[in-house]
Amino acid sequence: MCAKRSLTRPTAEQPVGELDRIDKRILKLLQDDATLSNVALAERVNLSPAACLRRVERLKQDGVISRIVAHLDPEQLQAGMVVLIGVVLDRSTPESFAAFEAAAQKVSGCMECHVVTGEFDYFMLVRTRDSQSFNKLHAEQLLYLPGVRQIRSFMGLREVVSTHKVVV
Repeated sequence: MCAKRSLTRPTAEQPVGELDRIDKRILKLLQDDATLSNVALAERVNLSPAACLRRVERLKQDGVISRIVAHLDPEQLQAGMVVLIGVVLDRSTPESFAAFEAAAQKVSGCMECHVVTGEFDYFMLVRTRDSQSFNKLHAEQLLYLPGVRQIRSFMGLREVVSTHKVVV
């Protein structure tokens, strides 16, 4: 028998209840193919369609499934070049971090931006067509990010691992 879960969205203080093996199997299957019909998903996890749908809806309500998206091929969309960008800010104040973060969200092709520890304050992952288009992005947007003291760019040569899957 699985534990009863709250129907409210979890917070840092109140995490989601323990996932059972069926929940984990559902999550693994949906990470592989979110277009699975409820009937097909239910069949693969040995549940009735109604019980499976209740579980998926609960996982959504609890925030475990945050959204369902299409995973696109960047090469097909002329965004095959990956550039990792290390950013050092000139000040470490809440205001300078907030200003940078607001501006980073508007950078063309920026797919991720993370606050990090160590030598850099942020790492950004940007996708662009090629080195020329990155050079233009650098000159027109990156150089004007607020509070930036230093930017170091690392162009990806070959993708080894890229996944959206979280280990369940």
